[in-house]
Amino acid sequence: MTAASGAPRRLTVLELDTERGWRGGERQLLWHAQVLTRLGHRALIAARPNEPLAQRATALGIPVFHVSPAMELDPRAAWALRRVIRRERVDIVHSHTAHGVALGAMGCLGTQAKLVITRHSDFRPRANVVTRWKYSRVDALIAISSASKNAMIASGMSPNSITIVRGGSDQSQPIMPASASTLASLGAVHGSLVVVQVSQLVQHKDPLTFVAAIDAARARTPSLRAILVGDGPLRPSVERAVAEKGLAEYLRVAGYRTDADALLAAADVVTLSSEEDALPSVLFDALFCGKPICATSAGGVPEIIEDKVSGLLSPVGNGAALGESIARVVNNPALARALSVGARARANEFSIERSVARTIAVYERVIGAPLVGAVHDN
Repeated sequence: MTAASGAPRRLTVLELDTERGWRGGERQLLWHAQVLTRLGHRALIAARPNEPLAQRATALGIPVFHVSPAMELDPRAAWALRRVIRRERVDIVHSHTAHGVALGAMGCLGTQAKLVITRHSDFRPRANVVTRWKYSRVDALIAISSASKNAMIASGMSPNSITIVRGGSDQSQPIMPASASTLASLGAVHGSLVVVQVSQLVQHKDPLTFVAAIDAARARTPSLRAILVGDGPLRPSVERAVAEKGLAEYLRVAGYRTDADALLAAADVVTLSSEEDALPSVLFDALFCGKPICATSAGGVPEIIEDKVSGLLSPVGNGAALGESIARVVNNPALARALSVGARARANEFSIERSVARTIAVYERVIGAPLVGAVHDN
């Protein structure tokens, strides 16, 4: 549908997230709501009560409505959401989670609101009757990368129905590096070269490959120290691998930390060892900070990192190759400087403002009228 002529409209957008915890998708959603508000749209958030997204949005003054679905097809939660949609005259319900698609589809029934979804993963949606029904109710499908789009196509969705809108980082303020004392408390002693990875300790992030990479890199660079920021079900396995390889003094499993961005900004090298990853937003921050990046070529990572320009890519699951990349960077200052320059140049593509403008262009097609803040590019 092409946009009708006339003055650009301002929308009421309800951002929907049913997840628990705080990950890249929740951070993207919160930034998205902030930019929509700055552009003059009205952004609301529907999230579980007492979760970080709801708490942080409330602290920023963004209206939050609580949703607590007990299951994917929860009629009570859908009815509560529908009341919010009607009362707040919501134009767009934008779901950012898989279960949120079903909740949004049920909540929009009998209202004028349009349903837009963003798939933040490159996992195939489950092939069942619920999946077919909920996606049949969607007015626009957004994938965050080609890897994410391909997974949707593989599950039976039409390529023509999917728009790729890559995420971005908040580049309005510099990220201040962690202090020397903070780094020292995490084992990064004065004068050491520091590698930082920020990721959940789950299988698709493959933290055991990170451990293997640090082991390989230290064979060439004994002064290397590594910090793994994040938590998850694989933490016991990671800590066991660290102990078995004799890396306890050199690799700190730091767990979840609120200063993850500052630790990343203090790194000499930023890594990511994923085996699957649609579009890891932590790499946006690394680019913005001008950090040399060594990552596996999982999922949408090659859509962010240009190999040998803004980072070095290695095969998925190959700790030795990732370790070799790390060692190359820390032992070659000229290479490190070149990758840093390339990272800063690449960062411009991944601002949250650009991402939101492209999302508004999707809203524009759904609404059928010109909207404030839309851009129309590829």
